[in-house]
Amino acid sequence: MGTGEQLVTIAAVLVGALTTHVTNYLMERSRNRNQLLTRWDDKKVDAYGEYVDAAKLRIAASVPLYEAREGLRETHRSEEDLRDDLAEASLRWGSAFERVMLLGGDDAIESGHELNVVLAGIDWQATGRVDGSLEEWRERHRAAFRAINAFHEAARSDLGIRGRVTGEKHPERDLLVPPARGSSTGSSADSSTGD
Repeated sequence: MGTGEQLVTIAAVLVGALTTHVTNYLMERSRNRNQLLTRWDDKKVDAYGEYVDAAKLRIAASVPLYEAREGLRETHRSEEDLRDDLAEASLRWGSAFERVMLLGGDDAIESGHELNVVLAGIDWQATGRVDGSLEEWRERHRAAFRAINAFHEAARSDLGIRGRVTGEKHPERDLLVPPARGSSTGSSADSSTGD
């Protein structure tokens, strides 16, 4: 074998080794990128789920305070205790929203901001910072659950999840509320299912 043939053979081996190295590098980089994206998606799912749970907890903590203040329900707990419960739920909600701000996509963050405005209205009516009728209270809750559904849509889109939580296959549902006082049966709006 001549020198020229040996150089061609060496060059072919070097090109083959270089091609193998580049291919392995690109595949490893792609695998690492996929693992990183999956890890962040897992954290986003947790952050989004925790935020929705905290928002619902904040709503739930506002109800006994509002009902006690308005004389709609008797409670063995003081108004101060009920306010403390709401403050604790609000702290959890604030912490959960911070995680959404750190990890969330733009549309999910904006949808969270819109939900936060509605939650503030519920808080304010529950604590007496704003006045409102029982029907206005219920409408605030309807708006909150519409905003939660909008947040779900934005979060699902950010995570690349197909399908929708609203629309033709999932029509809007009303709140589940007790019948009006003094009435043995509620109106159709009062007896419909809630979110």
